Amino acid sequence: MDIEELPGVGATIAEKLREAGYASVEAIAAASSGEMMDIGLGESTAQKIIDAARTNLKMGFESGLDVLAKREQIGKLTTGSQELDNLFGGGIETQAITELFGKFGSGKTQIAHQLSITAQLPKEKGGLDAGAVYIDTENTFRPDRIQQMSKALELDPEEALSNIQVARAYNSDHQMLLAEKAAELMDEKKIGLVVVDSLTAHFRAEYTGRGTLANRQQKLNRHMHLLQRRLADLHNAAVIVTNQVMSRPDIMFGDPTSPIGGHVVGHHSTFRVYLRKGKATKRVAKLIDSPSMPDAECVFDISTDGVRDG
Repeated sequence: MDIEELPGVGATIAEKLREAGYASVEAIAAASSGEMMDIGLGESTAQKIIDAARTNLKMGFESGLDVLAKREQIGKLTTGSQELDNLFGGGIETQAITELFGKFGSGKTQIAHQLSITAQLPKEKGGLDAGAVYIDTENTFRPDRIQQMSKALELDPEEALSNIQVARAYNSDHQMLLAEKAAELMDEKKIGLVVVDSLTAHFRAEYTGRGTLANRQQKLNRHMHLLQRRLADLHNAAVIVTNQVMSRPDIMFGDPTSPIGGHVVGHHSTFRVYLRKGKATKRVAKLIDSPSMPDAECVFDISTDGVRDG
């Protein structure tokens, strides 16, 4: 069904919707009236179009069996380490946001690079048989590392690089725009993985002081909503976000670090994993939040070949 077939969508409104990345009925159904108003639609018009899209897709109550059938469509993406895969219950899930947080050098970006390659593997080898989108906010994407990791998996390095769409985000607004562009790209290409490395760097730098906290969190909330609804859910993709940590002087015992973004990032992330350095090339991953798996931790290794069992 074309979006022009929805009540209230003429040629002018259809053009506005497509320019904003709402090129399908599914994308409109997943939107909020506030998002539609941001592109110039009136509140009543926006709600009418959204309601029509949701009615067309029968987005109401469904039985538990229907939910089970949808869950069976979820893919599992290997990290390259069996131990790390087991922590997630068999691999990184599609239709979910997985947050990797930890200090500098804890392995966040290395895992993101590895997943950008394993996503290209056939499903029987733990991949998604699809490409990847990499939103780079801190200039950490390294093509030479992709070449090293792909050779270790006996993939063609040039082909592996060509299957990863990379964009550098220069501020938080640009980062959010790139997420919208990723949604448009996923309408055209087979993309199974979206990486945002890192999620909070620009937000943290641009919104300093308690007086800006509310605005920062609202903006971050919109960004996370888009990542979940229009990327993970709509395209059955795995979304990986890396996150920085901050020290908390009020913590007297245990690890005094916590991830940036507070409850907004915490509530939107389906899986949350705390990474820290071990001895030499070893890293420790601790699962601290999951809808189905118990809290647990494992040791893995980061070598020239990539992420492997420790």
